[in-house]
Amino acid sequence: MHSIWPWHVGVLDPQGPIGEAERLILLNATSIMLAVVVPVIALTIAFAWWFRASNHRARYLPDWSYSGPIELVVWSIPALVVLFLGGAGWISSHELDPPRPIASSKPPLEIQVVSLDWKWLFIYPKEGVATVNRLVVPAETPLHFSVTSATVMNSFFVPQLGSQIYAMAGMTTQLNLQADRPGTFPGLSAQFSGDGFSDMRFDVLAVPPDRFAAWLSEAHAGKDKLDETSYAMLSKPGIVRQPMTYASVTPRMFQTIIKESTGR
Repeated sequence: MHSIWPWHVGVLDPQGPIGEAERLILLNATSIMLAVVVPVIALTIAFAWWFRASNHRARYLPDWSYSGPIELVVWSIPALVVLFLGGAGWISSHELDPPRPIASSKPPLEIQVVSLDWKWLFIYPKEGVATVNRLVVPAETPLHFSVTSATVMNSFFVPQLGSQIYAMAGMTTQLNLQADRPGTFPGLSAQFSGDGFSDMRFDVLAVPPDRFAAWLSEAHAGKDKLDETSYAMLSKPGIVRQPMTYASVTPRMFQTIIKESTGR
């Protein structure tokens, strides 16, 4: 379990292309706003100092009411800020659209994500294995997530990889991420979902491709199976203290979970 969130990880320490792009947006937006905030603070201090009661050189114009050049400056600066921020947001919202595939020579790894009370189920449909509260992936390989919820609405988020996305019952949201280098990246639920919400965390273990293949072999050698019976036990509200691995998965389990969550 992750009782304490490491202080040095998060959206400002990206480990993938999506996280890098999102950090750049934050830095650009902050720079644009600081271009207004810093001069305003400096001018406020300067005006207060210049027009202090003891400064007899300051000109007081009690009958002054309007200045065209001042009005132009006052309105043009916020208009430019909105224009720049809006432009950056418009461009990035299309470039970082969650379902948009990541350009790569490697095919994406398909991962199906199910939000439960209060745990995360990860199904590898092509590999035929599944895990709980631990996601093992190959580094430098695109990851395509299909995300749903078997209970209430939740939110899937790996801050260092980027792009928080919601998990909703009866629906599937799409997300594309990538880890550029091996490492362990904390993931969490970003949507309050009840008593066990604070423990609804998981690790993303990005490993070299050969180690990922070795992990798959080890996973297939296990005995636990994800079928209707084991899923019924897993889906009961509760906290999983240790990550779990299933050596095999009933075909189309993800689609079955979606249908069950809608009562169809």
